[in-house]
Amino acid sequence: MLLTRIKGPRDLDRLSQEELDQLAAEIRSFLVDAVSKTGGHLGPNLGVVELTIALHRVFDSPKDKVLFDTGHQAYVHKLLTGRQDFAGLRTKNGLSGYPSRAESDHDVIENSHASTVLGWADGLAKANEVLGREDHHVAAVIGDGALTGGMAWEALNNIAAAKDRPLVIVVNDNERSYGPTIGGLANHLATLRTTDGYERFLARGKEILERTPVVGKPLFETLHGAKKGLKDFIAPQGMFEDLGLKYIGPIDGHDIEALESALQRAKRFSGPVIVHCLTQKGRGYTPALEHEADRFHAVGVIHPDTGLPVKTAAASWTSVFADEMVKLGHEREDIVGITAAMLHPVGLNKFAEAFPNRIYDVGIAEQHGATSAAGLATGGVHPVFAVYATFLNRAFDQVLMDVALHKCGVTFVLDRAGVTGDDGASHNGMWDMSILQVVPGLRLAAPRDAEQLRAQLREAVEVKDAPTVVRYSKGVVGPAVPAVGRIGGMDVLRAPGAEVTRPDVLLVSVGALAPMCLEIADMLDKQGISTTVVDPRWVKPVDEALAPLADRHRVVVTVEDNGRTGGVGAAVSQALRDAGVDVPLRDFGIPQRFLDHALRKEIMAEIGLTAPDIARQVTGLVAKLDGRYDSEPAAAVD
Repeated sequence: MLLTRIKGPRDLDRLSQEELDQLAAEIRSFLVDAVSKTGGHLGPNLGVVELTIALHRVFDSPKDKVLFDTGHQAYVHKLLTGRQDFAGLRTKNGLSGYPSRAESDHDVIENSHASTVLGWADGLAKANEVLGREDHHVAAVIGDGALTGGMAWEALNNIAAAKDRPLVIVVNDNERSYGPTIGGLANHLATLRTTDGYERFLARGKEILERTPVVGKPLFETLHGAKKGLKDFIAPQGMFEDLGLKYIGPIDGHDIEALESALQRAKRFSGPVIVHCLTQKGRGYTPALEHEADRFHAVGVIHPDTGLPVKTAAASWTSVFADEMVKLGHEREDIVGITAAMLHPVGLNKFAEAFPNRIYDVGIAEQHGATSAAGLATGGVHPVFAVYATFLNRAFDQVLMDVALHKCGVTFVLDRAGVTGDDGASHNGMWDMSILQVVPGLRLAAPRDAEQLRAQLREAVEVKDAPTVVRYSKGVVGPAVPAVGRIGGMDVLRAPGAEVTRPDVLLVSVGALAPMCLEIADMLDKQGISTTVVDPRWVKPVDEALAPLADRHRVVVTVEDNGRTGGVGAAVSQALRDAGVDVPLRDFGIPQRFLDHALRKEIMAEIGLTAPDIARQVTGLVAKLDGRYDSEPAAAVD
């Protein structure tokens, strides 16, 4: 196999055109076989095989910087830069599903939050200019919907202002992000895709000129790089050139020879250049091409021949939300949905099918989505903006100054909250309950099971004068966790016997960690430690009944799937201080660091967010209060 002979990008230089085509076919077979076993982003990578080969033939990475936005389309880049062991893809100690500086000098951007690459590229190109590195180049691949993000256009505005600073921008135009790409830019690119007169003209010219000895090829190169007048006469790509960016394309993104020619011209140019490449997401794999929803954007473990899941998926948090949104839509005509280019991943596809005139896909533009939601609310409807928890970080200013300041009734539904695991540091939803604590008036719910998700979503959309947030985990929804009572707005999940006058521990359980907290209580009970377990349901604001309840216990313990700094534990601690309740408090959550990719359960074990770890520490704390131990270790917990 040719692929096994590729140890680095320069190994591509020795291959003939026929061998390059063979390599592309081998890479597609490798990807289908490998990703079907582990899960991962399959469709986007099948679409960039020839483009990535051409990039590494033209540019000299890592001296030249080849950047990918979004990073989930970098699997082929990994293969061509010496990383062909995909057996542990997205698992602990295996390859990351995104570029990773720890893996290779060829990787620059680890962050998978889209639309950032042009800002990175602008900075790198400026650094080359400042340091006089004229032999260094920057090539930024932006696609899979990333050009729908506002940050990309802020960067383009700056890039275009420096007409003599070299920078190659490769637009990977596959008509999609997760699903079909929407918006004005998408329509413009569609016009370019469907205006084939320019390419037909060039193809005919190439055929004639290549038969002309000596001067034929140079004349064709000149023709293909023709000035704006000729190109605008044949294809309307003037938008880019009006910004001050030279434009090459559209180019067949699966023709290595054409790609290399275009990239070489762009590389030689002394200013910023757009190279517009037309690619096909899922190319070469029939099940992906036939999957209209997202062309196998991301898959679990599948059968490589059929593309069907190996295991039947159980009900997920996302599916529970999806079904309840449809019910709400039937009951209330003022409910509308908003998504940032992730209609299917966040579960709004069913709502869109039922109410096609009440769904808005804003593209990868969370900031705009939040402010647009404020406008919708002001206009008299109730928007539900479903987004991954980690991506709401990008819209914090809009949540604060547009939605909350104006007391707009907007509901944010945060999918993939807490430790998500296999997608790595940038996808863990561990920031939301901390950053949202500072937003005045905002109310935040963390449902513990499917029933509570349905109930709290309904409670959220009833609020008309403030933003509400409902957050839940990734994956399968757990079993129902019934309440045995209620204190204030909090559900009591476990209470000591009536004979216990002052229980030892008040355990505040946040969201989906309720089953684990009940397990902790069982372990403490075996040590003779009495425990009350409560689910606050709404963790912001802190329930007024919590402080007097805490005052009737010896220790307060909070457990949350969120960063410890500024999280629910910190808010509870502040509420107790404000109420003059002087009870020891221990908060358990995610340490404030970037977590490597691994299974969720592996990460939880690594950070000590498990029932045995927490029960052991609480046992030690109670023992210390009893004076049973000074510096001795706490008793073991079964």
